[in-house]
Amino acid sequence: MIRKLGDFLKLGFFDQLNAVRILAWRVKSRCFHRPFFGSFGRRSFLASPILVSRPDRIFIGSHVTIRQGARLEVIQTDPARVPTLEIGDNTNIEQNVHFACHGHIHIGANVSITANCAIVDITHPVEAADPCGKIGARILDETSWVHVGDGAFLGIGTVVLPKVRIGEGAFIGANSVVTRDIPPFAIAAGVPAKVLRIYRKEDCRMAGSGAESCK
Repeated sequence: MIRKLGDFLKLGFFDQLNAVRILAWRVKSRCFHRPFFGSFGRRSFLASPILVSRPDRIFIGSHVTIRQGARLEVIQTDPARVPTLEIGDNTNIEQNVHFACHGHIHIGANVSITANCAIVDITHPVEAADPCGKIGARILDETSWVHVGDGAFLGIGTVVLPKVRIGEGAFIGANSVVTRDIPPFAIAAGVPAKVLRIYRKEDCRMAGSGAESCK
């Protein structure tokens, strides 16, 4: 404890402020969020979400960071279809990220989801028979999913659409729209996202921080 306090006192003012803020979020998450969620792992925090629905169907691992402005939206339209949103250990989710889960969204461990991303497994159908109805109120009654593999990286503004699997260690460039599967260790970008190249897992080494970095 003394060592940690000593490290804290060596920090600059804004780093100290950030450390105190994170500590406060962890305490709030432990006391307030954890009892309502399906699971809420050790040392994880949910900073200041704009919306949380059906937290009993949200399962958060340990050491997960979810920053301000997150929207964790779980929607159940069929009693026989129980939706599940899962976020794996040591994943960081930056500000203003939107999850909309109707079926099953799985985010693996050690994933980085940067600011202003959207990950949805919901389809809003356009029906010519009801051109004046509210499209946003319609949800296609189907089993759907999104799967983001361990160690993947989603650049700022990425949108991931339903029935997509992003492989382990894949890198998605900023402002991409992912409409189809991305293989493991691929670098993909664009609208729609296309694979630009694939690096091999054996070409990567373990960095001192524990993250994989490619040579």
